[in-house]
Amino acid sequence: MPHQDPSLTLNPAPAPALPSHRAEAPIGVFDSGIGGLSVLRALRQALPGEDFIYLADSGFAPYGERSDAFVRERSERITRELVAQGAKAVVVACNTATAAAIAALRRQWPELPLVGLEPALKPAVQASLSGQVAVLATRGTLQSPKFAQLLAQCQAPGRHIHCQPCDGLADAIEQGDEARVADLCQQYLGALDLAAHSGNAAIDTVVLGCTHYPLVLAEIQKGLKPGVAVLDTGAPVARQTRRLLEAAGLLRHAPESPGRVTWQTTGQPSQLSAAVQRWWPGGQGLHDRGPTLVSPGASR
Repeated sequence: MPHQDPSLTLNPAPAPALPSHRAEAPIGVFDSGIGGLSVLRALRQALPGEDFIYLADSGFAPYGERSDAFVRERSERITRELVAQGAKAVVVACNTATAAAIAALRRQWPELPLVGLEPALKPAVQASLSGQVAVLATRGTLQSPKFAQLLAQCQAPGRHIHCQPCDGLADAIEQGDEARVADLCQQYLGALDLAAHSGNAAIDTVVLGCTHYPLVLAEIQKGLKPGVAVLDTGAPVARQTRRLLEAAGLLRHAPESPGRVTWQTTGQPSQLSAAVQRWWPGGQGLHDRGPTLVSPGASR
């Protein structure tokens, strides 16, 4: 799909006032596309009684090779849309969007529980026995000031962190191009293997720094040596979301039935539907809604 100018479908507007929060209100989750499904799986496991709105910005994906200004604008517009739909909290299920936009989102919505992502580098360096850790991520994440700060915090004598940009991999996953996914995984993991051989120890821990990557974990593991640990951010994000909801008195207690997911996209609903059937446990539930096409910022 050709890249679009966000101004073609969205009109800037002030941040709307937050609705009166109720514990029964849904949690908003967004990503540049389908990658956030890996985070939503963890959220649903930790918070089975909560309702969710999942908004895939597939009409403007991928974010990883976009400018910070573009990603920040998209993130602001999507958060505005989720708040307008009554979301009691918003999870930015995208490392690139978190790096580019989370500070701006918190300034605009200071009362809204907002959860962002960062690559699981801190637990990775603590778990590594060899001191050799690899990070697979988009170029946008690896080049962000937020990641640079995280990287500096994790450096130590005897420790080496290999950062591998994976251009095109998120897009290949988004498009369901299995052959391209396999080729890119082989290419990028091969580059890591060469980097590791330049030192005296082998990489023993790999961080998946993009929410799309856990969806193709089996393909990634084909390029790793046995025993290499692979970390992502789904479970920690779910725990933090639960903590924020509890602190704000917004946790949904003793629901009568399992929560449902409302599926929305700025791209092709059929693409999101196919991704849900493939990567969502059990496919789309009987009580779920969508997928539907939305244009955040435009009149509804």
